Amino acid sequence: MREQLQRRLEELKREFNAGRARVTELEQQQTTLHQTLLRISGAIQVLEEELKTCNTQDAELSGNPPRAALNQCNGARI
Repeated sequence: MREQLQRRLEELKREFNAGRARVTELEQQQTTLHQTLLRISGAIQVLEEELKTCNTQDAELSGNPPRAALNQCNGARI
């Protein structure tokens, strides 16, 4: 009986340690994903601001806009 209890105890300790290791792994993945989402959010914000700038410039310009303004909005690469 004692040997069965000892084996079960060891089995549970292994499962517990494996579970704790998995939790650590998932927490690291969560941190990485959170950082990625923050970077994407920042990129979205920058692009939205650039589009607003281009839309404002387009609305202000009439006729033949200067080439520099066209290049800034039409050829921008972010």
